[in-house]
Amino acid sequence: MFAPPAWLRDLGLLAWFLVGVGILLVGTIWILSEISTILVPVIVGTIAAAVAGPLVDALQRRKVPRAAGAALVLLMLLALGVIVLLLVLGGIVEQGDEIKTYASQALDKVEGWANDAGADDTSEAKKDVNVAVEGAGSTLLHGVASGIQGLTSLVFFVSFVLFSTFFLLKDFSSIRRFVDTHMGIPVPVATTVTDNVLSSLRKYFLGLTIVAAFNGVVVGVGALALGVSLAGTIAVVTFVTAYVPFIGAFISGAFAVMIALASEGTETAAVMLVIVLLANGMLQQVVQPIAFGATLDLNPLAVLFVTIAAGSLFGMIGLILAAPLTSAAVHISRDLAAARAVLEVEEQVAPPVPAS
Repeated sequence: MFAPPAWLRDLGLLAWFLVGVGILLVGTIWILSEISTILVPVIVGTIAAAVAGPLVDALQRRKVPRAAGAALVLLMLLALGVIVLLLVLGGIVEQGDEIKTYASQALDKVEGWANDAGADDTSEAKKDVNVAVEGAGSTLLHGVASGIQGLTSLVFFVSFVLFSTFFLLKDFSSIRRFVDTHMGIPVPVATTVTDNVLSSLRKYFLGLTIVAAFNGVVVGVGALALGVSLAGTIAVVTFVTAYVPFIGAFISGAFAVMIALASEGTETAAVMLVIVLLANGMLQQVVQPIAFGATLDLNPLAVLFVTIAAGSLFGMIGLILAAPLTSAAVHISRDLAAARAVLEVEEQVAPPVPAS
């Protein structure tokens, strides 16, 4: 007589399921944050090993021992990382005072425009912006430091990354075999999952590097042709920030336009803005399909959503890995559905087994 209707019982059961899933997610994120000291270096090493693994395989086919090939590839990655780090830090640190001066000049011009437009009391806004600009470096360093929270030093972090990368490169086949056989699902299905994840990571970061280099060259050459100061620094910042989807383009574009506005004036800044929009918009739409192929196969809105959400939950690692892992999940689902459809067709056309 007092029994609740079926729809209310189903709704209550669904609500408890959602509560359980929420608790599981919160607990998982808390556990991951507690073990971030070793987890973050292992994740970085896994990305490096997944991308550089084919190079070790190629060396092994040329009769180079697997361990020696892994060591050579690791040294190559280390040298590449040092070069990029020196380019970024060298350009920004050595020219930090000049960049700060240009930022202040750009703010003065923006304040003048605001005053001409009839805005009142822009001094407070300028003060806030100046504080934000001056604190940008410390904010960036704080963000990087939070990504390696719990480590005693950067050297410790790099040592963990190198250690993880070497053994993942050296023992990749055995590690993957272990993962495939311990995922709790049939081995062919596990192989499909790992194949798609590895393929998505490799193609994504290769394509992203091509797109980042293209953006850096276009924006850098444009700044050089316009006579904008710090053209080399602008190109390097554009290249590095391109590895963070969407957000990186805003940061590098604002940086380039700000330097152009302060050093060469309004017209040059407008042209610089057009170049940035072309590099990150129309021209990139030509290069990106060639670079990525069918790697992502995601709507840009979906990429933006998962990137921001993963970045909010997992920091810089989430920002970088959200798009390729989401793409891998889409491809895995599609491949498994196709395999299931083929199996169903085979079962339908298979002749009945005669009774004994």
